[in-house]
Amino acid sequence: MANQNSLEHLWMPFSANRDFKSSPRLMNEGEGMYYKKQDGTPVLDGTAGLWCCNAGHANKKIVNAIREQASKLDFAPSFQMGHPLGFEAAQKLLQIAPSNDFQYVFFTNSGSESVDTALKIALGYQQHLGNSDKTILVGRNRAYHGVGFGGISVGGLAYNKIHFSLLNNVDHICDTHSLEKNAFSKGQPDWGKELADDLLRVIEKHGADQIAAFITEPVAGSTGVLVPPKGYLERIREICTEHNILLIF
Repeated sequence: MANQNSLEHLWMPFSANRDFKSSPRLMNEGEGMYYKKQDGTPVLDGTAGLWCCNAGHANKKIVNAIREQASKLDFAPSFQMGHPLGFEAAQKLLQIAPSNDFQYVFFTNSGSESVDTALKIALGYQQHLGNSDKTILVGRNRAYHGVGFGGISVGGLAYNKIHFSLLNNVDHICDTHSLEKNAFSKGQPDWGKELADDLLRVIEKHGADQIAAFITEPVAGSTGVLVPPKGYLERIREICTEHNILLIF
């Protein structure tokens, strides 16, 4: 059991560390949709960890699979070598992907790493095609794309940016948040498709031949779970295709 002294050395992300350590909330176990505190009190995990434990905690099928794999092969790098399950997992992901246009999978370790990798792939792709002037990355206000320098730069949460020097060649379009128009909407709001056309403003400002990619969250999470308006993402797709701009979700 953790005591006050043992809490000192862990620097916790996105947390008021002094406040937390003066009155810690420690979860000792998890099962199904509940955590258990040190005194055994159950706590409903309404966010599925950080939205990554959707199959529940201590899921026996997952636990057994992890145990079995760790006893056979716990780790093998993918630098100049590989292991069969990596290729099998990539194939299965493509089988359940929503489009037959997907052909390749690149595995990463976190959302932040995924975003920074996607931005690098986008820039590398444009350069490979000879579009060396396509170096601008466009994000959206209020967006969260992780804590790497790339993700912070294309993200739209002002507080995450104030302490850091960010990437050059980044711009943003407006968000879809509107209490006046979309408060208490059920499902996708009816109003807001036209907000996608703010991407045209940024294209006119810089020129389509300068923009490598646009990145957006299909559902904006950290800013309050903003569901996209009806037709919004489809319009974004149209604009990106028309102007040869890569679209990153």
